[in-house]
Order: sequence, then C-alpha cells, then structure tokens
Amino acid sequence: MGFGFKILVEQSIQLLTVAPRLVPEVLQQPTIRHPIAVSLGAIAGALSRYYLSLWFAQRFGITFPYGTLFINITGCLAMGFFYALALERLSLISPEIRLLVAVGFLGAYTTFSTYALDTFTLLGDRNLLAAGFYWAGSSILGVISIQIGIILGRLCQ
Repeated sequence: MGFGFKILVEQSIQLLTVAPRLVPEVLQQPTIRHPIAVSLGAIAGALSRYYLSLWFAQRFGITFPYGTLFINITGCLAMGFFYALALERLSLISPEIRLLVAVGFLGAYTTFSTYALDTFTLLGDRNLLAAGFYWAGSSILGVISIQIGIILGRLCQ
C-alpha cells in the first residue's frame, strides 16, 4: 500500500508542477491547484503521523507519548528547514510545493493538539514528572529544532 501511495503522490506532484499542459485547464487555476496541493500533502502527513505513532506505541508502549514527541520534534525540524528554503530561495519552490509541504504535509504531520491532550492525560494519571518533561521537552526542543532546521536549510544554498 505504501508503494502505491508513493507513486500516486509523485505523479500528482508531477502533474501540479512539471506538466501543466497535460492537466485540464480547470486544474491549472490556482484556486483549484492550491487546495489539491494542500490535500495531497495532508494525506501523506496524516498517514506518516499515523504509522509513526503506531510504530512507537508498538515499540515503546503507550505509557509515554513517544510517537507524538518524535513527530513534534521532527515536524518542527522539517518546518524550520523548509521555512529557510522557501523564504530564502523562494523562486526555486513553486507555490503548490510550498502549500503541499508546509500546510498540507507538515500541518497534518505535526500534532500539537495531540500534544496538549497527551499532557492532559499524563497530568490526569498523576504522572507529573513525565507530564512536565513532555510539556517542556516538546516546546523547548521544538524551538531548538526549528532553529537547527533553519541553519540546515541555509547550508543548502
């Protein structure tokens, strides 16, 4: 299933960016292309989040939200990296790709609403140390990861 999905996404991106002459005229309009780009990215981001969360739960159990922590940190890292590339090398990245990655994929992949719920659950379970580490760790490491991502993005210039 993952392989077929990868091909679908790759072909969709190609249609959006490389071969607009092959796309019906209605799909060449930004008012149509932009939501499609966001949607394709969101599908990939949500599925990535889902499968990573399952993997972490199976690997490490469910007493601590390792999957959500990992997703928040890597999502922040990716957002920082993409932010640096998209803003500082704007002409190289089409609006559709910016929307696909930043709004679609990363918007569905990062999970700060789940972060809040997981913190609440840990507090409700009276696991104050884990709740404090998770709450502060996600925030502090998220900001640090954004900065590292920006630095890495700038190194690609």
